Amino acid sequence: MITKRIIPCLDVKDGRVVKGVNFQKLGDVSSPVTLAKHYSDAGADELVFYDITASVEERRLFTDILREVASCIFIPLTVGGGISSLDDFDRVLKCGADKVSVNSGAIRNPSLILEAARKYGDQCVVLSVDIKRVDGRFRVFARGGRDDTGLDAIEWVRKGESLGAGELVVNSIDTDGVKGGFDLEMLEAICDAVSIPVIASGGAGSAEDFVRLFKTIPKVDAGLAASIFHFGEVEIPALKRLLASEGIPVRI
Repeated sequence: MITKRIIPCLDVKDGRVVKGVNFQKLGDVSSPVTLAKHYSDAGADELVFYDITASVEERRLFTDILREVASCIFIPLTVGGGISSLDDFDRVLKCGADKVSVNSGAIRNPSLILEAARKYGDQCVVLSVDIKRVDGRFRVFARGGRDDTGLDAIEWVRKGESLGAGELVVNSIDTDGVKGGFDLEMLEAICDAVSIPVIASGGAGSAEDFVRLFKTIPKVDAGLAASIFHFGEVEIPALKRLLASEGIPVRI
């Protein structure tokens, strides 16, 4: 049986981990290297590292801090932020990333997904999608949730899968940082639209939210969270024990 994955997320700005609410009001949390090592030791299944202002500032992702993070962990690392070319893929992979996450770069140039999947394998290409409700529809936003692209989220994830994305990270802007639970309605719609693994992101406020996520939408492969892990509100070993006691398969 395939185990469900628990994935902490490091949103990095100016070399520090930050966290906000609804993608706004970012506050300082800690050093990404310190947190990454903690999560690796605590039993996280993977780690996601986002340079969250790279796309907005139209620059390349910071690689010095990324190398430090990659060197101190022993779990798969997904890296994103400002990825807009195969050269960016190559640079990030050489810094120690196992998978590369594309978001705004893929919206501007969807063929990047296809080209990267052909060169590095679809298992390496993660399509990250920031989704918000607009007039009752799920809409794709770009540049860290700042720009409404007008793209329908369901159509976009289907296209991403057809181009060769091997995995989806689905970020709900509506629930981000609110800690009221994952956006189950949106996640169910996404899972019904694709057959590749889906990572749920945005809204986790308690261990029980992960139980609800995996029981309500068995197709979801992983739960991603930031602040509840960063501030010790939920400890990963305890979360995994709870999930196992609820009959949800996890790696202990």
